[in-house]
Amino acid sequence: MIRPHSSREELLRTSVHGMRVSPSPRVLATDLTAHLGETVQVSGWLHRRRELKNVTFLILRDRSGLTQAVLPGPAAEQLRDIPEETVLSFVGTVTANTQAPGGVEVVAPAEGPRVELLSSPAETPPLDIYRPSVTASLPTILDGAPVTLRHPLLNAPFQITAASIAGFRTALDALDFTEIHTPKIVGSATESGANVFALDWFGRKAYLAQSPQFFKQAMVGVFERVYETGPVFRAEPSDTARHLAQYTSLDAELGFIADHRDVMAVVREVLAAMVSTVAERAAAAVELLGVKLPEVPERIPEIHFADAMEMLGEDEPDLSPANERDLSQWALREFGSEFLFVTGYPMKKRPFYTHAQPDRPQYSNSFDLIFRGLELITGGQRLHRYEDYVAALAARGESTEAYEGYLANFKHGMPPHGGFALGLERWTMRLTEADNLRRTALFPRDLHRLTP
Repeated sequence: MIRPHSSREELLRTSVHGMRVSPSPRVLATDLTAHLGETVQVSGWLHRRRELKNVTFLILRDRSGLTQAVLPGPAAEQLRDIPEETVLSFVGTVTANTQAPGGVEVVAPAEGPRVELLSSPAETPPLDIYRPSVTASLPTILDGAPVTLRHPLLNAPFQITAASIAGFRTALDALDFTEIHTPKIVGSATESGANVFALDWFGRKAYLAQSPQFFKQAMVGVFERVYETGPVFRAEPSDTARHLAQYTSLDAELGFIADHRDVMAVVREVLAAMVSTVAERAAAAVELLGVKLPEVPERIPEIHFADAMEMLGEDEPDLSPANERDLSQWALREFGSEFLFVTGYPMKKRPFYTHAQPDRPQYSNSFDLIFRGLELITGGQRLHRYEDYVAALAARGESTEAYEGYLANFKHGMPPHGGFALGLERWTMRLTEADNLRRTALFPRDLHRLTP
């Protein structure tokens, strides 16, 4: 018999059966089939409640999926007013049921159900987490992100993101790279004239790092091959669906290269590992979102910037978004590849540390990688001799004074080297065919958004 409760608060302190739920190990939804016939404890958010005449079904959601908990009709009376998204713990016997999520359900024991509330009754979320689709606007989703991202469709991209980072690390670890972590607060604004976020550092002017570029180059002189995953900050007033003021950059730098094509070969290995790891670790998210994972060719096709301009019938120093889409379609038609390297960008559009193309010095030993119509990766060969840096800065009318700390590295012997940076949110955006980069950033920061 169920003990009556005078209030919800009392229900929070005791189980429906009048006692605390036993501290038996919690079993996740996906593991229940291994416990058929056993009494187990399942815990999660109250995803949905279905009430029939003689029985009530509580659908609990945990990190692995959904569990159907079954209570006799009268036994559920005390839970009738408990709202969805309240956190519950339920003890019952695992029973086969082909119509239940995962083919099993957890049935209340004969002596009475044992249910415990593990949180206060939840407030109504900004959207219905239990519905199979999401109709809420993007601002609503972003404003309520700590709750709205509980929806499987909304958090699935981030499972793909997590698997992608794992693949990035796997590839570079296998190639003997060392993972590093560099400062995100720096003393000089050095990244090719881009806007920066200034801040007060104990009375001194400082900036949020626009990239780990200078640090990862310096660490080539220590470890030869390095990589980093972390935030970067760009105060560029770009209010578009493909730009953020803070994003996650996957960076790598390696020494003893012949030219930028050695870097491109590493990019290929990284992309292949990221795709395969997403397929392995985020299979459920891929299926839920209907993601079509790309094939990474053994050799990614490439086109020189000058040839691309000629083919497009244009004469510009950089590619426009429309150019990127057109080139992607060309690569798909000609090579069956969703990836395309564009090499040899004009030197005037590349940072001062970029190595020029030896036989065509107006062009650079650099590249962008375009994926499904969007520039995803920028990389190339860097200068590695001190005197070349001095000459490069002089040619741009810049003094070496602002870069002395960085340039000092090249007075002590640096090998030919290069590297690349991959925008993580853009990668996930293209994989999932999202319409806005903000759908692939947990808490996006842009011109208008600083919370939550």
